[in-house]
Amino acid sequence: MTPTGGWNTCSIFWWTVGGVAGIVAYVMAHQATTALAALMLGAALAVFIGLAMTRLFCTGIARNLDAEDRAAPSADTASIASEAAKTAPKMVESETPEAFVAPTPVANAETSTPDYDGDGVVEGENEGTRPEALSAARDGKADNLKEIKGIGPKLEKLCNAMGFYHFDQIAAWTDDEVAWVNANLEGFKGRVSRDNWVEQAKILAAGGETEFSKRVEDGDVY
Repeated sequence: MTPTGGWNTCSIFWWTVGGVAGIVAYVMAHQATTALAALMLGAALAVFIGLAMTRLFCTGIARNLDAEDRAAPSADTASIASEAAKTAPKMVESETPEAFVAPTPVANAETSTPDYDGDGVVEGENEGTRPEALSAARDGKADNLKEIKGIGPKLEKLCNAMGFYHFDQIAAWTDDEVAWVNANLEGFKGRVSRDNWVEQAKILAAGGETEFSKRVEDGDVY
């Protein structure tokens, strides 16, 4: 499609005529005036003829061509429309002639809750057995549970709120009790097993240290 006022055979012709006329004017004027003045005169004449003749004779042609292009879709447009019609989802006609029903989308399957206690039944928060909890830390002083890798400040507060304050409590958890805690750590489910809390707690409860607990004591972690 040739845009209105754009380059076509008509406009090229008249700009060529303008260029020739400008050159002739430059040659003739150069004999009577300076080269710069002759050049400016030739350029002005070339631009004037190009603009005037193009607007006078070529604008109507460009508009006619543009109108023809808009009236008839291109082969590419027709091809794209045909392909879109082939790939578009088909409507399913219902028993009522006037109504059409689109195919029902398939819902995404949700990820199921893990079976923490391995009994083959997913009980969610009722997995396993709740460990014995304390109403408060012994002697009013809780162990620094953050020395267990995987327990940060937020998770330590959650453990305390659930009644777990000391390393020996965690070290004594059975598999069933681990399953219960895994299932009930809101926002941190499964962390007990994933970060091996029980194994670390056994070392710390016995007065030992782990590489991670040393870093916590030295202030390199929190």
